Amino acid sequence: MSTSSASAPDALPPLSAADFRFYNRLAEHMEFYHNMLRSTWDQLYAGTAPGSRLKPTQLINLGLHFCRHLEGHHNIEEAEWFPVLGKKMEAFRSKGFAKEQHKEMHKGLERLIPHLTECQLGHRELRREEVREIMDSFAKVLWTHLDDEVKELGADNMRKYWSKEEMRRFPF
Repeated sequence: MSTSSASAPDALPPLSAADFRFYNRLAEHMEFYHNMLRSTWDQLYAGTAPGSRLKPTQLINLGLHFCRHLEGHHNIEEAEWFPVLGKKMEAFRSKGFAKEQHKEMHKGLERLIPHLTECQLGHRELRREEVREIMDSFAKVLWTHLDDEVKELGADNMRKYWSKEEMRRFPF
């Protein structure tokens, strides 16, 4: 009869509820902002459907709002969060998944922003299907990123890299 452990030898002990909340705070913070992005994306995407009741100006303004929000969110992450987290976590370093996903999303934004701006200025007629096609070009990476980043910041992962004292010193 062989003996085997139910968990890996280097498995960490279960967290208390209080420790879980402590280690999970960045994931909760990020999930809050990501949910706002998801909600705006869903409204915008619904507005690109044939027969949508969203007026063209509303669609354009909502789309530009989404783009500004996503760009601003990424700017804060890359300037403030990633340099700190990247000290110990590969995912947040220059070649980590988070920055690579940001680059892919920004390819979509680099198409969507000028498209919507041209529509706003009257240089192009708004065609909802064109906006939808641009959104589809980066939807998968966006939604994957929103989930991956929160998972990476979750309690079970954060405690692998950071002590509570180190996390208390985070500037965010």
